[in-house]
Amino acid sequence: MSGGTNIEAIIFFFVFVSFTLGVTYWAARRTKTAEHFYAAGRSITGFQNGLALAGDYMSAASFLGIAGLVALNGFDGLIYSTGWLVGWPIILFLIAEPLRNLGKYTFTDVVAYRLRQKPVRLASSLGTLAVVLTYLIAQMVGSGTLIKLLFGLDYTFAVIIVGVVMMTYVLFGGMIATTWVQVIKACLLLGGATIMALIVLSKFGFNPMNLFSKAAEMNGQKVLEPGTKVVTGAWDAVSLGLALMFGTAGLPHVLMRFYTVPDAKAARVSVMWATIWIGSFYLITFILGFGAMVLVGQQQILAVGGGGNMAAPLLAQAIAGNIFFGFICAVAFATILAVVAGLTLAGAGALSHDLWVNVIRGGHAPEREQLVVARISSIILGIGAVILGIVFQGQNVAYMVGLTFSIAASANFPALIMSVFWRRFTTWGAVCSILFGTIGTLLLIYLGPTIQIDLLGPKAAAAGAAPDAVAAAKAAMDAHAAHVTSQWWYFPLKNPCLFTMTGAFLVGIIVSLIAPERSAEEGFTEVERRALLGEPTVSAAE
Repeated sequence: MSGGTNIEAIIFFFVFVSFTLGVTYWAARRTKTAEHFYAAGRSITGFQNGLALAGDYMSAASFLGIAGLVALNGFDGLIYSTGWLVGWPIILFLIAEPLRNLGKYTFTDVVAYRLRQKPVRLASSLGTLAVVLTYLIAQMVGSGTLIKLLFGLDYTFAVIIVGVVMMTYVLFGGMIATTWVQVIKACLLLGGATIMALIVLSKFGFNPMNLFSKAAEMNGQKVLEPGTKVVTGAWDAVSLGLALMFGTAGLPHVLMRFYTVPDAKAARVSVMWATIWIGSFYLITFILGFGAMVLVGQQQILAVGGGGNMAAPLLAQAIAGNIFFGFICAVAFATILAVVAGLTLAGAGALSHDLWVNVIRGGHAPEREQLVVARISSIILGIGAVILGIVFQGQNVAYMVGLTFSIAASANFPALIMSVFWRRFTTWGAVCSILFGTIGTLLLIYLGPTIQIDLLGPKAAAAGAAPDAVAAAKAAMDAHAAHVTSQWWYFPLKNPCLFTMTGAFLVGIIVSLIAPERSAEEGFTEVERRALLGEPTVSAAE
């Protein structure tokens, strides 16, 4: 399966796209206001929103990326699923209720609630867009590789197709269509992954230890030990763990979902259900990764390309043939489309609601104008996603999302926490914290090994020098190790969150203490009251 078409997969693909376009048509007839476009009219129940949150969170990185990382690296790949899962209690106990009670459409509504609107929204929009665009990279890379595998199309053309379908969902259906696509996708993904895991375990007497023993027998004991390839040292592991834990509470498209429910109680119920579904799913992906390692083989996974992202679909083909392979590929495509639609909505919210309505128009813009600007913003983001997906071809999607979580944990999470829980937090404290978190993280990622070595370094040259895909991958790994040694003056950690999140908190605290803001302190009483009592949602800009 390195490039030919697969009829079964194509049939499932078109069935899913046709069905979801029907959902989009139904949703478009109900999307009449900005509240419908951004928040689905606040009509989603806690259970439905929990499934939609799980659908939003179980992205290409979760399904394709983690399975690929485990298949190629073993135990180390589990750090991503563990880190992403433990972020949800932080949202449940610290974020969900204040966010629903204080905001309207975006998490910036909460940060700016008692502060000066324009500077905070400008800075926060930069952080939101940095998260959205880098997260979109991972989804577009996964989708392009998948469509290339299914249809035998050129990767660039495959990414363009995904961008067009995604923009159709967002432009016409808004949050209503996005929510139901996410619910459908979550059910399909949980069902498909569970069936795959059961089939894999059935081949090993339904005993995971037999599967792990076979993996160690084939690939060495190191696949069952930490500290191999995914993380290169203790500090890298700590930094990545912090990013995955706290980045969840700073993801704009996840936080945006809490505005779709009617009240704070439903928001808490959403998190509970999302944690159950996501926790179950991440346990399953671990089985799928080792199953692919044993039943497909690392060489075949590498030969297909895409940084190991096709391990799960190849496993489906190996254990149940082309029909099940087609179903799993369609589910993976559904996964990507749903997440990309949610990300695009979050980015459109930053551009239209935060920048256009509250900065340029001073908080006053007709509903029709808000909808038009939101849809134009969605088109801009869709085009940007396609371009970035083409540029970052071949990167492992779970690894790319890990970098996105660093930006979210550094740019958004500190400002959000301090604005809700610290009385002395000021406008310029928020602005400096957000800018430091955003710019600092992007700079250190650029100076780190991900960009300087994996993207700009010897990887392309190694791939070009070796005609065989497996030999190219191994040559790239060897060149990577040599280049790390020779280029020691670059930032050493793959994930900079340990420095940038800590720095964002310190910058926000220091600037706030140096230049106190009386109006921000006085407004904290209102923030506490609304956050705790759950009064009707009203943004400070209204």
